[in-house]
Amino acid sequence: MSIFSERLKELRLERNLSIIQLSKLINYSDVAIGRWERGERIPNIDVLITLAKFFKVSTDYLCGLED
Repeated sequence: MSIFSERLKELRLERNLSIIQLSKLINYSDVAIGRWERGERIPNIDVLITLAKFFKVSTDYLCGLED
């Protein structure tokens, strides 16, 4: 599992959100979010920015470039 996958799941769980709840809040499919969390796919830059804004973290944090 990639650092991105781990951090995305960690941030989601910290907010007590299911994958379906997160998908509705950010307007992306639950299937896509599941794939990102399992490390099967990586999101494009637009999604990365959306996730960073939603969770109030930097894109560098999500990508594992900073702690």
